[in-house]
Amino acid sequence: QVQLVESGGGLVQAGGSLTLSCAASGRTFSNYAGGWFRQAPGKEREFVATISWSSRTTYYTNSVKDRFTISRDNAKNTVYLRMNSLKPEDTAVYYCAARRGTASSDSIQYNYWGQGTQVTVSS
Repeated sequence: QVQLVESGGGLVQAGGSLTLSCAASGRTFSNYAGGWFRQAPGKEREFVATISWSSRTTYYTNSVKDRFTISRDNAKNTVYLRMNSLKPEDTAVYYCAARRGTASSDSIQYNYWGQGTQVTVSS
């Protein structure tokens, strides 16, 4: 089992920045790919970014490319999501997820999920 806990969410003005953290405990997190997803009110959960266990592979949804950066520190069992140039449409609950195997944008592929952290971007 892998337990995931997100932190770093909050209220920020448009154009601002936030860094989300996802701390993992349980099994060796370095064996797992990590992912960030988000869910806005009234919308389905959507993929944001993913990173392989080695950090060699990263993928982003088009709407966050060049603004968000996913990274990880396996020594700290933590995955990060640095979010720059935030827009009101980035407002959502952000979820961290983990899976054995390759990085993936498909939420169904993920076995472990955090409880989510709220990000609110004001205009």
